[in-house]
Amino acid sequence: MATFLYKLGRLAFRRRRITALLWVVLLVAVGAGASTASSPPDDEFALPGTEAQEALDVMADRFPEANAEGATARLVFKAPSGEKITAADNRAAVRDVIDDLQGGQAAAVSDPFVKQSGAISKDGGTALSTATYKVDMLNITDETREGIEKAAESGRDAGLQVEIGGDALLVEPDMGNGEIIGIAVAAIVLFLTFGSLVAAGLPLITALVGVMIGIGSITALGATLGLSATTGTLAMMIGLAVGIDYALFIASRYRAELAEGRDREDAVGRAVGTAGSAVVFAGLTVVIALAGLAVVNIPILTKMGLAAAGTVVIAVLAAITLVPAALGMVGKRIYGRKVRKANPETGVPSADQSGKPKAGERWANFVLRRPITVLVAAVVGLGAIAVPVAGMELGLPDEGNQPTDTTQRKAYDLVSDGFGAGSNGPLMLVLDTRGADDPQAAADQVGKDIAKLDGVAGVAPAQFNKAGDTATISAIPTSAPAAAETEEVVRSIRGEADAIEKSTGASLLVSGATAINIDFSKTMSDALVPYLALVVGLAFILLLAVFRSVLVPLKAALGFLLSVLAALGAVVAVFQWGWLAEVIGVEQTGPIMSLMPIFMVGVIFGLAMDYEVFLVTRMREAYVHGESAGQAVVSGFKLGARVVMAAAVIMISVFAGFIGASEPMIKMMGFGLAVAILFDALIVRMALVPAVLALLGDRAWWLPRWLDRILPNVDVEGEKLHQQLDSPAPAGNAAVASERRSPEHTGV
Repeated sequence: MATFLYKLGRLAFRRRRITALLWVVLLVAVGAGASTASSPPDDEFALPGTEAQEALDVMADRFPEANAEGATARLVFKAPSGEKITAADNRAAVRDVIDDLQGGQAAAVSDPFVKQSGAISKDGGTALSTATYKVDMLNITDETREGIEKAAESGRDAGLQVEIGGDALLVEPDMGNGEIIGIAVAAIVLFLTFGSLVAAGLPLITALVGVMIGIGSITALGATLGLSATTGTLAMMIGLAVGIDYALFIASRYRAELAEGRDREDAVGRAVGTAGSAVVFAGLTVVIALAGLAVVNIPILTKMGLAAAGTVVIAVLAAITLVPAALGMVGKRIYGRKVRKANPETGVPSADQSGKPKAGERWANFVLRRPITVLVAAVVGLGAIAVPVAGMELGLPDEGNQPTDTTQRKAYDLVSDGFGAGSNGPLMLVLDTRGADDPQAAADQVGKDIAKLDGVAGVAPAQFNKAGDTATISAIPTSAPAAAETEEVVRSIRGEADAIEKSTGASLLVSGATAINIDFSKTMSDALVPYLALVVGLAFILLLAVFRSVLVPLKAALGFLLSVLAALGAVVAVFQWGWLAEVIGVEQTGPIMSLMPIFMVGVIFGLAMDYEVFLVTRMREAYVHGESAGQAVVSGFKLGARVVMAAAVIMISVFAGFIGASEPMIKMMGFGLAVAILFDALIVRMALVPAVLALLGDRAWWLPRWLDRILPNVDVEGEKLHQQLDSPAPAGNAAVASERRSPEHTGV
């Protein structure tokens, strides 16, 4: 591997203009394809194998007249204190608002004053009207949204409190300035790391090229492969992250090779052969983690994972071809003006001969002296932060998790006060009556049986389809949609299905937004262990081949699990328990988003293994070149710690930028990913890894002979490459060696 990449890096360096041109042509071609592609499809959320999805499929088949995909606006009217909403003036104001909502994209608007509608609260102070639309929320026009808000404002002018729930007013969530902040911080960190604007800009530019090609490809293939506009969100985040990291590591290794006295072409080759090998295998771990999302069996997650994995592949290819070409183009400017001025002939500083240890070297020596103390402190600290995971409650955010000053949250609270908390998340019961002798009698009996269950506040009359063979029944829980009691209600109703079918001949399914959320959470929980086993198992095998060791990959996996658990513990403490909630900007605590555990496992595992591969391969490289196990740890930190920490700071900044988003889900994801990288890079990779390796000594690199024979020798550390390059050249190759050292190949 190292030898092949060495040759590839030198080829890209020599043919830098052609290489860069090929990438530009690819970028233009992808851009043209994206600009002329058909509009991407809308997101199609599905939960294969769940009862909620089965009920939705029955609805789509039996109720074609129902517009299940249409957006809704739920208007809640509250009369002034001491008045009834049914008073003449208030009734007239409500109906004026309803009239204003008619037409345009609206399909129907319910009248709360119709008898037996159940849309007037028991105290008579609150009324509820629902407007349904012909299109989904993504296709609601600004004109329609403005019309809804103006209609509500007219009701407020009449003296009513009017608040709006539903999804008709929803727009793309405010993502904050995460990407802008991340790129800005990345530029600063890269400049401080390299001391050169050109060197700092190179990883950014090459990463952006790779991301643009990846996102453009997703857009171009969107209609063909069913990739929605949101599919590229994860791809952009991960592609930018790894693209910067990979270019940073290769450029840093290139400068280190120059400082050792290599000519530029040889330095590029060695950098791509060694650091580039680490990039390839680090990229493979990320691809495994992202592609493994298919195990969850949720189509939208599978597409997001595969699209992001494809973008990572592009980032790897850019790192091992475009980066060496760019290094050839910048020439001496890879160093700052001060260095070039001090070394006018070569533009390269001499290797550090001062003997003064760097910060990474000093830290490694400290850990080697006190490995047990550092190890215990790291494990105990992360373990303590992980304790809240034991009390983690999973769910999906609803309007009750919105900031208290939003109209959606106010509508949610008014409905809870006037109709009961469960009215914010009614359950939709789908009753297939084809096996019943009397469908209407069967539906009536089901309604009575369900109404008797604990936790059910009320049941609405059944509504049959045109064929009369399927009915929907709305059941209102007594508890809020995200409450654990509501989940018990769903279980209780589903538990009655067999008895109902035996007594009436009708089959019962439970769906609706609340049941879908419950099934989604269960699907994610059930998939976590298989997903974790698949991802960690495959990556363990890959790392066996990379490090030629059993204990190093095992240590890497255990350290990753510890950092993820600690990050999830921090998320629970802030977003569920409310610790430091005001500092983070969390206005409403609640269950942890069901997607968080698997999402964090996938994303953080890939990035954590990046840092593991880059840091430990330098140790492995030093070890196979003759250094002792302890000295190899010091050498690895001396050469790689600063770059790893720079990469981690960039990633933390990117993710932390999303904490400022107004959308609670985005805020939670940004916080969780930022603290996970912080724990993994700062504590696991910088403290736990050297402490464990110090305690293991030579045993850290032990590999059974039978396994050594089976595993392919990928030579990530470049042992064979260095032997070939550093051995005396045969006479027949003297001209080649001389050519490699000639000025025209130095890029000066």
